Amino acid sequence: MRVLIVDDHALFRDGLRSLLEARGVNVVGEAGNGREAVELTRQLRPDIVLMDLTMPEVDGLSATRILTTELPEVKVVVLTASDDEADLFEAIKSGAYGYLLKNLETEEFFRALEAVQSGQPVLTPHLARRVLQELSRGESRRREEFSLTERERDILELLVQGITSNRELADRLFISENTVKYHLRNIMAKLHLENRAQVIAYALRTGLVRARPNDDPPDERVNAAPF
Repeated sequence: MRVLIVDDHALFRDGLRSLLEARGVNVVGEAGNGREAVELTRQLRPDIVLMDLTMPEVDGLSATRILTTELPEVKVVVLTASDDEADLFEAIKSGAYGYLLKNLETEEFFRALEAVQSGQPVLTPHLARRVLQELSRGESRRREEFSLTERERDILELLVQGITSNRELADRLFISENTVKYHLRNIMAKLHLENRAQVIAYALRTGLVRARPNDDPPDERVNAAPF
């Protein structure tokens, strides 16, 4: 197993190298940032790159995207202190083969490396549960999209056009502001979202509603209204 260590803390790199070499792992190199990681991976072609996330010059996520695109045979495993869901899901979307936390027990860490070497993606158990929960929520949202009423879809269309205040929505649809609030609560409940900013982002990202060419982007009022 040939491994490249990428971390901006020299002390951590030294400790990890010693740990890996004590188990017979061939550490082919070290990098202190994402730019060096990309350059060394191109040169050395390791089996596995252990990639930190927060680093100077080029961060770990950017480096991961480059490497998984250019060298898909190299398995990038994120090794980080961050258990933030945004980092986790962005790493997975970037093509990371695994996501491990630095507080992992030694034996669990080496079992994970062996799994990666044999072609199995790895996540620590509680991170795997988060991924499954998010996938479940996503599937639930897709099902609920089909249950949106015609009026709820009308409101979505207007939100994406930048019409975000309850009064403006009510005026456009010839309904009361209370009725607007009622429909917005239903939309957020069905899509498992918390505010209208998330609703707009979700509608655009999934193609549920498409922005028209001349639509202005939603303004700061998106975050001002509670419903």
